[in-house]
Amino acid sequence: MENIEAREFSGPRVDLHSHSTCSDGVLSPAALVARAAQQGVDLLAITDHDTTAGVSEARTAAATLGLKLIAGVEISVSWQNRVLHVLGLNVDPQHPELAAGLQALGEVRVVRAERLAEKLEKIGIAGALAGAREQAGGGIPGRNHFARFLVAAGHARDTQRAFKRYLVRGASCHVSCEWAGLDAALSWISSAGGVSVLAHPARYKLTNGALRRLLAEFRAAGGVGMEVISGFQTADLTATMARYARQFDLLASRGSDFHEPGAGLELGRLPPLPEDCTPVWQSWAA
Repeated sequence: MENIEAREFSGPRVDLHSHSTCSDGVLSPAALVARAAQQGVDLLAITDHDTTAGVSEARTAAATLGLKLIAGVEISVSWQNRVLHVLGLNVDPQHPELAAGLQALGEVRVVRAERLAEKLEKIGIAGALAGAREQAGGGIPGRNHFARFLVAAGHARDTQRAFKRYLVRGASCHVSCEWAGLDAALSWISSAGGVSVLAHPARYKLTNGALRRLLAEFRAAGGVGMEVISGFQTADLTATMARYARQFDLLASRGSDFHEPGAGLELGRLPPLPEDCTPVWQSWAA
C-alpha cells in the first residue's frame, strides 16, 4: 500500500476544484485553504458556484501559508435541457463582464430557492427557506443547503436521500432554471482573463455521441480544458476522459470537487494525470 500511495501522489499536489461557505461548502475560504495546506496541496483553485466572493479571503490565507491559489468560479450552464458546470480558472474576480454575469446567476439562485421552499411547503415541510438560509450562513441557499436542512429537520436520513426524494430532476420538489448559455459563460471567463474547463464531464451521464457534441461545441466556443479526473474515479474512466481530451485538443484538469471533510474525496488526494495529457496548470505552476 505504501508504494501505491507514493506512486499515486508523487509530484506536486494540484487540486483545481473546491468549494467554501461562499457557495455550498462547509469551510470558510480561509479554513478551506488551511485544510488544503495541511493536506500538502501545492496549487489550489477555489471554485464556488456562480460567485467569486471567497477569493479575497482565500488569497490572504494562501499568502500566509505559502500555498499558490488560483482564483476560480464554477458557472452553471444550461445546454440542451441539461445543467452543466464550467470552471473558470485564473480569472480576475473583479472583471465587470464576469461580475455582471455572476450577479445575474445569483438572482436566478434566489428565485430557485424561493420556488423550492414553496414546493416543500405544499407537501407539508414548513420553514424550508429559513432553514436553508441558516445552513447557508445567511447567503443564497442552494440545493445542498436545502438537503442539509431536510436532514436536520428529520425529513431525510442523509443528504443523498434528501436529494433523491426531493431535489433532483423527477423528484417531488425539483425546480428547473434557465442558467447561462454556454457561449455566454465562456465569454465571461475569457473576458476576465481566465480559461474555461468543463467540470466533471463523466457525471452528466451523456451518451458517447452527446458527449462528443458537447465537447465539440465547448471547444468551438473557446473552451480550453476538461476535467480528466474529478473526485473518486476509476482508472478506466480516467483513460476514457483522457482520450476525449486528446481527441478534442483540450488541456487536462483534475479536482476533488471538495465540499466538506469526510464526504467525497479529500483535498489533493488525486492520482496524476495520464502522461499523454497536457495539464492546464503547467504554466501557472511554473
